[in-house]
Amino acid sequence: MSKQIYFDNAATTFVKPEVVAKMLPIFTNQFGNPSALYSMGQEAKKFLDEARENMALYLGADPKEIYFTGSGSEADNWAIKGTAYALKDKGNHIITTAFEHHAVLASCEALEKEGFEVTYIKPDADGIISPEDIRNAITDKTILISVMYANNEIGTIQPIAEISQIAAEKGIRFHTDAVQAAGVLPLNVRELGVDMLSLSAHKFHGPKGVGALYIKKGTKIVSLIGGGGQESGKRAGTENVPLIAGMAKAFEMAHMEMEENRLKVAQMRDYLMASVMTRIPRVRINGHLTKRLPGNANFSIECVEGEGLLLMLNMNGIAASSGSACASMSLDPSHVLLSIGLPHEIAHGSIRVTLSAENTYGEIDYFVDKLEEIVKKLRSLSPLWEE
Repeated sequence: MSKQIYFDNAATTFVKPEVVAKMLPIFTNQFGNPSALYSMGQEAKKFLDEARENMALYLGADPKEIYFTGSGSEADNWAIKGTAYALKDKGNHIITTAFEHHAVLASCEALEKEGFEVTYIKPDADGIISPEDIRNAITDKTILISVMYANNEIGTIQPIAEISQIAAEKGIRFHTDAVQAAGVLPLNVRELGVDMLSLSAHKFHGPKGVGALYIKKGTKIVSLIGGGGQESGKRAGTENVPLIAGMAKAFEMAHMEMEENRLKVAQMRDYLMASVMTRIPRVRINGHLTKRLPGNANFSIECVEGEGLLLMLNMNGIAASSGSACASMSLDPSHVLLSIGLPHEIAHGSIRVTLSAENTYGEIDYFVDKLEEIVKKLRSLSPLWEE
């Protein structure tokens, strides 16, 4: 294979040509500040308003409930910390899960140092959070529940609507990190019943460096970035209009193609998983077999180090991952895999393959061929395999 096969779409995606075409004129010719009163500024504001309206349309929200951020991580930080600070007089208890994205976990850990209490709910062995476990963790001090819609490593899809209903019954704010679900699963905020929802453009063929936070009307939240009146006074800083316009265009395209792509990608994923499980012994699939994102396949391969596996795949022109892109430089095993009960040695030998509609069955066949060769080679060097 002359060109690299890209199987790491959960980490980031390429920007579609239509999205680039939407952004380029705003970078060069229509670059006015959207807060300015003169014509160029008002022209830029039109792009900003249009993007907000389009995002709201596909989220089932009001445009005034959409706030643009610099990333999905910022949106998560804002939702968690902003809610905690806004409701600290009401309570100091937060419920989240043990396998959230690090943006949520780090925010909760920072709040713990300030005196907040956090309960981390563990998923079951298939990577699913029980709504009853959430209910049982609620106290009279609980002010926020945050559960990701779909896990970024093992792809499991959570019962968000059920959990949000529990939160609503108790009068507790509910946030979901929908970064991995966006563009792949429907995200109607009214049907999901969420108070806040985080997004990141580069996960659905938009540009990097831009995200969004849906905040339901009436939801109390403290701003984390002060200094100006942008984003209805909730997030200071001149809006990055070209990236925001690109995000909205990518979101629109993802929704137009969603049903067709979801079926196509899920079929390729199932073919990939079946091929790996048939041809390579002592492999397990991590995460629920059906309640998972269509493009996600996560394997643990016994007696193989994930790092060596990925390096050798790269030498054969294949880009994959051992888990979260945000933790790819860490030597520690995945916190997600540990949370579903995998021992350290098995978690270390894991690989995440995430497909998009642009991938092909030919690429999958090549990948499985090379994976089989590499696993045999690495296992031949392992004393554990000989035993």
